[in-house]
Amino acid sequence: MMKQFFWFICLAISVLCSSCITNKDVVYLQDKGTITNDSLLLKELSKPYRVQVNDILSINVKALDNELTAIFNPVEGTGVNGNQGQSALYFNGFTIDLHGNIKFPILGEINVLGFTIKEIEDKVKSELLTQYFKETAEIFVTVKLAGLRYTTIGEVGTGVQTLFQDRVNILEALANAGDINQTGDRRDVLVIRQYPDGQKIHHIDLTDIAAMESPYYYIQPNDIILVKPLKRKALGAGQTGIQNITTIASILSVLVSTYFLTRNL
Repeated sequence: MMKQFFWFICLAISVLCSSCITNKDVVYLQDKGTITNDSLLLKELSKPYRVQVNDILSINVKALDNELTAIFNPVEGTGVNGNQGQSALYFNGFTIDLHGNIKFPILGEINVLGFTIKEIEDKVKSELLTQYFKETAEIFVTVKLAGLRYTTIGEVGTGVQTLFQDRVNILEALANAGDINQTGDRRDVLVIRQYPDGQKIHHIDLTDIAAMESPYYYIQPNDIILVKPLKRKALGAGQTGIQNITTIASILSVLVSTYFLTRNL
């Protein structure tokens, strides 16, 4: 009985001690030898985003005569900060429908699915010069995404986030959501990304500096960032050595009390 008791205690201690969360689990962008360049000069892979169904565009048209462009700018003068700005863009922006079209004043439907922001600007300007303005008109067209909207779930601040920036990397996105919890798995963060033919799941190791070279380092509109819990969380072990020692002491106290109680029976 005493021998079995001893081995049980040893097993419990080894399991709990191996369950500590170490620096390697929580430190971002560590040099793991995956970058061969001595200077660690990383080439970030950020391709121009191509718009997709349900994206909302903010399109602004300017000319020397502001009265001529008023019909094209339903949200002009409306800020984009806070919920009021987001709701204004939702109701007055240009939503890409299931066929990849936006409904633009005077011009009607314009197909923009798969276009970059720069290509949409050129296309809208070309259509305006062809159908509405004279060739000599000095018009300026600005197209922007109506906020970069993404979702975070799992071991991170959960919710739908919106940032009014052209480029957002995954670390900025997670920081905006409150950062990953200490029990979150930074080695295998999932990015669920929307494509014309459906959704795909991608993996990125945020503890490796090579993550900055990943095509998923920069997020895209409608991305879902899922952070799984570390396996040791499921064991119910402590996050630090001190917490594990406390847990071990509690277990030992219960086991010793149980042993002497059963021995005296």
